[in-house]
Amino acid sequence: MTSNAKGAPDVDSLWRLTNSEHVDAPPLEDDAEADLVVIGGGFTGCSAALHAAHAGANVRLAEARDIGFGGSGRNVGLVNAGLWLPPDAIVAALGEAAGARLNRLLAGAPDLVFSLINTHAIDCEPVRNGTLHCAHSPAGFEDLRERHRQLSRDGAPVTLLKREEAAERTGVRSIHGALHDARAGTIQPLAYAQGLARAAIDAGAALHARTPALSMRHERGKWRIETPGGSICAGAMLLATNAYHVAIRGVRAPQSISVCYFQMATEPLAEDAARTVVPGAEGCWDTARVMSSFRKDKAGRVIVGGVGSLDHIAAGTHRAWAVRKLTQLFPQLGAPRLQHAWFGRIAMTSDHIPKILDIGANALAVFGYSGRGIGPGTLFGKLAAEALLAGSRALLPVAPISVYREVLPASRELCYETGAVLTHAIACRLKA
Repeated sequence: MTSNAKGAPDVDSLWRLTNSEHVDAPPLEDDAEADLVVIGGGFTGCSAALHAAHAGANVRLAEARDIGFGGSGRNVGLVNAGLWLPPDAIVAALGEAAGARLNRLLAGAPDLVFSLINTHAIDCEPVRNGTLHCAHSPAGFEDLRERHRQLSRDGAPVTLLKREEAAERTGVRSIHGALHDARAGTIQPLAYAQGLARAAIDAGAALHARTPALSMRHERGKWRIETPGGSICAGAMLLATNAYHVAIRGVRAPQSISVCYFQMATEPLAEDAARTVVPGAEGCWDTARVMSSFRKDKAGRVIVGGVGSLDHIAAGTHRAWAVRKLTQLFPQLGAPRLQHAWFGRIAMTSDHIPKILDIGANALAVFGYSGRGIGPGTLFGKLAAEALLAGSRALLPVAPISVYREVLPASRELCYETGAVLTHAIACRLKA
């Protein structure tokens, strides 16, 4: 079954079918007042609502669809430390002080995620055995060697695994090595998002699903958000729609490059077969330019993912690639039966660093995690809420900016999708 990521009625993905967390967030049906209004019910928005409510603030959150409908409920579920970039690249982009601070904050993001899971008893299949960044080629292994050098220098508990060690940890004979990060882990991402929402409600926040923001304006020292069922007036506002932003009158949409990522899952494996696939249950992804990922869930399903959308005529190429990829990775499983398929959108920025926009008086927009939404999203939501309530931009993980633009984002989105289709088509032909 396929989840539509663009706005048609949502069809259950694996994450929806196995979600053990459910949140009661009825649509807004009246006018309301708040200290903080949050637009968007993903990791960032739910984390902001939870932490603001714990600080004693009156919080309202409005989500256009269901909690976790967007990328938060569709991603791979890897709780990584840091960004896609290695630490030195972040320092080069932001400067020594700002880059070192962001690296330090992001290094602790998995601690924040798993602490919230434990504190609020979020039933999201948490496994903290680390992640494995797998080398798809000898050049990929050299990249991992350099990442290991940088991360080790900064005190991260990372281990560089040679080919034989990596094969033993993953069950894959074709990789050239791997980088294990003990700080990281895996979760069921939709359950985590809805668990954060449930915890926010328990802390006193009011959450409203199926409540799209239609317009917003600042008047008399407050933000006024109009929705189909009523309005919300608040002294501070956080826009946390990321890759799933829909037009809202009165605010310019945060600009990013939208890249699709799909996943497909097998039926649960027999116990003996499951032990041959990533026996330590780490989450895995590779160093290829067109990245792919693989992991298991709690029931023993193998989940493979790759760049690409499943809503166009060439989607069959991605599906064929997924079957061949699984066969290549785990030939001992035979011909895999894929029972579930879904995809979502990633908001990428050109430099792969998240952005915080200053969009008005005591109002911020946070976006652009470039495929690292769980840890950074949870952290950025927490710090954005604290900064807005305290009126202090110094609390933010990155300095806010007033304008951010991407060059030809629509053309670049098309290039990413076309490149993914061609890469997967060539891979299928080479292995045919």
